[in-house]
Amino acid sequence: MSKRVQEKREAARIVREQLAREQRRKRTLWITIGVVAVLVIGGMIGYAIYASQKPTSFNTPAHANAEGTAIVTGSGKVSVDVYQDYLCPYCKQLHDSAGPTLAALAEQNKITLNIHPIAILDQSSTNQYSTRSAAASGCAADGGKFLAFNDALYADQPAEGGAGPTNEELITTGQGVGLTDTSFANCVTSGTYMTWPEHTTDAASEKGVSGTPTVFVNGKKVTASLDSITAAITAAGGDASVAPTPSAS
Repeated sequence: MSKRVQEKREAARIVREQLAREQRRKRTLWITIGVVAVLVIGGMIGYAIYASQKPTSFNTPAHANAEGTAIVTGSGKVSVDVYQDYLCPYCKQLHDSAGPTLAALAEQNKITLNIHPIAILDQSSTNQYSTRSAAASGCAADGGKFLAFNDALYADQPAEGGAGPTNEELITTGQGVGLTDTSFANCVTSGTYMTWPEHTTDAASEKGVSGTPTVFVNGKKVTASLDSITAAITAAGGDASVAPTPSAS
């Protein structure tokens, strides 16, 4: 076999290998495109199923803000928005340190206090405590005892990873702060506001809230501490001093 013939065969072999590699590359590309398309379509179907299963309506408790995402106390010119989960231990820390001051400022109409009960820790409870406690707080708002019930829930906060108080125990807690009317018990038992925490949680996510506690003063996020909150209130032109309560004569 001549050298020229060998060179032609070698050239042909190289061309065949290049064509084969190109075919494999195209085949891999189309397979990848197909897999991505399947995943995208699957994701769209999954989201559609999720969206179709979400409640399309919710009940809003008394004393809620216009968006139905928070219970409002006070009418001061400076707004303080607190996003909280009743199972969150850091929320309890904030409540215990700042709660009395914020409640007093709201009751003296120095701030507008908007408390947003959200439910992001249901997975840390064996009986959906985040959602149920938030729903029960809505029932307490109907009875005009939201802040008192809010205090009681934190005083009796369960540990993460186990079962939180049952509905019957939540009703007993409410009775302890004056919610003795049967309407509160019926509200908790019937789950009147069980779809409300999903609404407040979705709205919080849209606001950029990714954890609890999260605090905004006049729409600006601040560190979740009493000093930071009162400093922000003052910086916004508000009065962060709690007036002494008049003594009874």
